[in-house]
Amino acid sequence: MTAERTDVTTPDRDADYGAKTGFAFGISIVAAALIFVASLVAIFQGISALAKDDLFVLGNEYAYKFDLTTWGWIHVVIGVLGVLVAGGLAVGADWARVAAVVIASVSIIAQFLWLPYYPLWAILIIALDLIVIWAVATWKPAEGY
Repeated sequence: MTAERTDVTTPDRDADYGAKTGFAFGISIVAAALIFVASLVAIFQGISALAKDDLFVLGNEYAYKFDLTTWGWIHVVIGVLGVLVAGGLAVGADWARVAAVVIASVSIIAQFLWLPYYPLWAILIIALDLIVIWAVATWKPAEGY
């Protein structure tokens, strides 16, 4: 009985590694693109709120009532930070993975509190943020690049 060598590179192993590497790189690019889009929409939400747009309607009894200008700045800051994190993800920075989960989580909380102002945008961004968290959490950088 002969021992099988596992340190030998075979075409199947090379193809499997290449596929995993490509998939991991694709996940990181998808996460970067999604957080970039979600951040741009958040910036536009913030600018719209800062401009005191007539699109926003709010009932009288809302527990998390802030001035519309305050909400605008919250969204602009989260959006700008998200764009920076997306850039970090796109170039494969290690800090960007943790930062992406943090900024997406903060964004989900802000969007939840923003629901009474503009529910469709808030739900859209919550969905994008959840996809970003999933994409970053499933990406294994040891297999990528």
